[in-house]
Amino acid sequence: MSSLFDDPAAPEPAARRATVDRGAPLAARLRPRTLDEVVGQTHLLGPDGPLRAAIEGDRLRSVIFWGPPGTGKTTLAHVIAGATSAAFVELSAVTAGVKDVRRVVDEARARRAATAGASGQGRRTVLFIDEIHRFNKSQQDALLPGVEDGSVVLIGATTENPYFEVNAPLLSRGLLYRLEPLGGDDIRVLLERALSDERGLPGVEADEDALQALVAAADGDARVALTGLEAAAAVAGWDDGASRGRPITVDDVRAALAQPHLRYDKAADNHYDQVSAFIKSLRGSDPDAALYWLVRMLNAGEDPRFLARRMVILAGEDIGLADPQALQIAVAAFSALEYVGMPEARFALAEAALYLALAPKSNSVTTALTRADEAVARLGNAPVPAHLRDAHYKSAARLGHGRGYRYPHDDPRGWVEQRYLPEGLADRSLYRPLGHGREPELVRWRATRAARDEPDSS
Repeated sequence: MSSLFDDPAAPEPAARRATVDRGAPLAARLRPRTLDEVVGQTHLLGPDGPLRAAIEGDRLRSVIFWGPPGTGKTTLAHVIAGATSAAFVELSAVTAGVKDVRRVVDEARARRAATAGASGQGRRTVLFIDEIHRFNKSQQDALLPGVEDGSVVLIGATTENPYFEVNAPLLSRGLLYRLEPLGGDDIRVLLERALSDERGLPGVEADEDALQALVAAADGDARVALTGLEAAAAVAGWDDGASRGRPITVDDVRAALAQPHLRYDKAADNHYDQVSAFIKSLRGSDPDAALYWLVRMLNAGEDPRFLARRMVILAGEDIGLADPQALQIAVAAFSALEYVGMPEARFALAEAALYLALAPKSNSVTTALTRADEAVARLGNAPVPAHLRDAHYKSAARLGHGRGYRYPHDDPRGWVEQRYLPEGLADRSLYRPLGHGREPELVRWRATRAARDEPDSS
């Protein structure tokens, strides 16, 4: 495969000459060597994929690979390195500093100048930075000059949303490719390759249920699948293929992967995406989905108090007067969590989630608050109507405070017609019931009171 980095005079890249290190983890030994060996990401690497076209058409420029762990970000960087004669430099954002970045950029410029021939095109440098989101602004800014003048072709890898974690100037100088979790069929291909490839575990056997369990446990992460296979092989008595064990079973997989692999980070996209799915499931009245997302986040280590708070908020924001008991149940679940603790409080949290999902929905409280905020902002310090002002202190009556106020309990109906809003809002309706759940019942008396006959004064 040709590349814009090809230099016939340059030595063959180390990535292309590397031999198998039997002591390396299975996932490292099976890392694809060519683009055609990469599994998944067909939206980028398929026949019409933009990344494949860029690599094979000599048009690759600086890129950021964004995706969950185990989706091929580092693999793609090494495949590109193996297909090019360009110098390949790898930095980890965990350990590298500004001095390291500037040194790489300076060396890249010197290398390009020293190898420039009649065409003026010297040997370029591919700089791969894993976990680039860990670079601070100064470190990212140090990359800009080399990327800008083309001395460095940057390949950054990140599991975090680059729109939040990578400087806009750096993003604008390259392309952003999003990698998706691998599908079940892709994971299956990798597992079967591991059992047949000489770099993997040739000769090791696994039954169908075991392979299906590994696919499910991987949850789209190739590294988890291969690590799990390697651990299950050890449980089944295989010594990296050297000594013959028994076929791997589903029990071996369960023993190797004692805990399910759940991608979750309380400060990253998985956190916000799953919380969003939980809230939208509650709002959308889907109890099964609401319970699933609740349990998934709890099992992944989410703070249960955070989830309890979100349910209290939703009870007022999305249910409101359609079912006033919803707020009580959400608050009760929060209290149970404080008094009982985890894991027992899971029952209260699950009960609250199911109740909120099944409850009728109304956002009339939310819209009423919005209208009230707008009214307060528009009227500012609108004076309190005189008949509503405090009349309990001495000389208040002389000021006219309370004059004309009608005490509702003096009327047999328990209600009298009088103005409570300040001037400018008397003809406005802030709360507008939607007619869902119990809301009509709660406000029905308000709608009919004005039509009642005046009490008989005889």
